[in-house]
Amino acid sequence: MSSLTLDQANRIIETILKRGAEIGCRPLSVAVVEPGCIVKAFQKEDGSSMVRFEMAYGKAYASLALGRSSCLVRIRNEEKPAFMRYLLSATDDKIFPEGGGMLIRADNGDVMGAVGVMGDTEDRDEELAIHGIRTVGLKTDEDCADMGRGVNVRQTK
Repeated sequence: MSSLTLDQANRIIETILKRGAEIGCRPLSVAVVEPGCIVKAFQKEDGSSMVRFEMAYGKAYASLALGRSSCLVRIRNEEKPAFMRYLLSATDDKIFPEGGGMLIRADNGDVMGAVGVMGDTEDRDEELAIHGIRTVGLKTDEDCADMGRGVNVRQTK
């Protein structure tokens, strides 16, 4: 199993914040976590409002908990509210079902952790998460989708 290094986590955050500034995003907060949702690194830009850590962490937590992007967790929340109500309760409300959380995968498809981006629109947060993961040479679910049943990858229709 591949481990996420502190250098990789910090570079993911650095590239996300740099790209966010380039495209004019509102102030961002970014959490990178290891399996088990243990925080590896976190940064919150000046001007970010309160509770941004909890939301960024919640997006990463959602990705790890359900093995998919937090955008797909949001869709599951809309499709199966009773299921999601139970999961939210079972995790002490740690799951934040909104786009911007992505699994971080190694070349072989193993999950190394997750990133949660919070601060701009849901679509932009997700775009930035993907950018950060790929820029440091790691993979997203989309990158691993053709690896077969050995890699559990969930996608939208």
